[in-house]
Amino acid sequence: MQKTFRGSDLNGPSRRELFLLAAGVASAAVAGAPAADAQATSFVVPPATEAVSPFRISLPQTAIDDLRHRLASTRYPERETVGDWTQGVPLDKARVLIEYWRDRYDWRRFEARANSVPHFRTRIDGLGIHFIHARSSHANALPLVFTHGWPGSFVEFMEVIGPLTEPTRFGGNANDAFHVVVPSLPGFAFSDKPSETGWDVDRIAKAWVMLMQRLGYERWVAQGGDWGSGVTHALAHLRPPGLVAAHVNWPFVFPPKLPENPTLAEKRAFERAAWFQGEQSGYFREQATRPQTIGYATADSAAGQALWIYEKFQAWTDNRGNPEDSLSIDAMLDDISLYWFTNTAASSARIYWENTQSGRVSFSQGHIELPMAASIFPREIFCPPKEWAEALWPNLFYWNELDKGGHFAAFEQPQLFVGEMRNAFKSRRG
Repeated sequence: MQKTFRGSDLNGPSRRELFLLAAGVASAAVAGAPAADAQATSFVVPPATEAVSPFRISLPQTAIDDLRHRLASTRYPERETVGDWTQGVPLDKARVLIEYWRDRYDWRRFEARANSVPHFRTRIDGLGIHFIHARSSHANALPLVFTHGWPGSFVEFMEVIGPLTEPTRFGGNANDAFHVVVPSLPGFAFSDKPSETGWDVDRIAKAWVMLMQRLGYERWVAQGGDWGSGVTHALAHLRPPGLVAAHVNWPFVFPPKLPENPTLAEKRAFERAAWFQGEQSGYFREQATRPQTIGYATADSAAGQALWIYEKFQAWTDNRGNPEDSLSIDAMLDDISLYWFTNTAASSARIYWENTQSGRVSFSQGHIELPMAASIFPREIFCPPKEWAEALWPNLFYWNELDKGGHFAAFEQPQLFVGEMRNAFKSRRG
């Protein structure tokens, strides 16, 4: 006998069903500070046109000074009443992060590094879209578009761009080369913030198709994780001319019915899905229902913005208890600072609201005919077994389960991630 799923908040199994199965198988405003001027404390991006226009990251010093002033005036709550992360970021960890950001973090270092790759903006479907476009020197390079998620950004891919575009400099050969395109999602980083509703993963996927066409690519592949996986699944359903295959590091494949006798791999996947829908879903429900409200807090409080994201680096990376086990504090602050300086707390949170409203939030994205590939990193939010993908992806051409890494695959394990891109798309190079 098999049990049919009922609808849930994430359009997968209900939390009660997953919990039963799991049980059965085992800032504040700165006092006295001058009023903040938006142009002095954050980026102002130039208007985008349909032309592909070069873009350079240049933050006014007043924005850095304002951040440090805010951080110096952070008001902390009392210490948590537990000895771990179960109530959120521990006070001692919060203080270390905020004090490091205030006193030691160097945005100019990151700015120079980010500007070492080519950035552009172009207007698509009424919105200015920011993207990195790093072309390989190898003539037969395969165009590849990466899509990030929340709380990610193009920062996740900085370490992999060089090895993918110029593999002969990094232990590969010319046949491993990619032209790399990394757009920023609408409302993230240097892409425009939508002023109207409707920017769900389907609309973003269509914008990416136009972007790849505008860049002159007639044959290309796509990759994504987190919301980027949602966009990549949407691209796979769309199957636009030119898209020959896709890869994800979080496959949205989930059976419509709970098996009576689940395998060990299925049990683990059900347990992790229950964990995510339970204690890990608070941020999701807030951003899916009231993104504007949480946006006020995280747009006004630099400490609030930092810790809202830092918590996810702890929960979703392959670590031994602290996020610094997987990512350096500077790397995390590069990403956090990008959210802060672009004032995208609310606009990035709305991707949860948009996709919840349009019904595009699901652990399963259904049957896909496009050739699909997946790399499974062990500390992903949940890791579906290969059989689930085979049931929904008749043209599954690559599947690999790695021994380390988590939700932020390219960020945490750039060398492994580069190897996965090379190996997965080797057969798709025509």
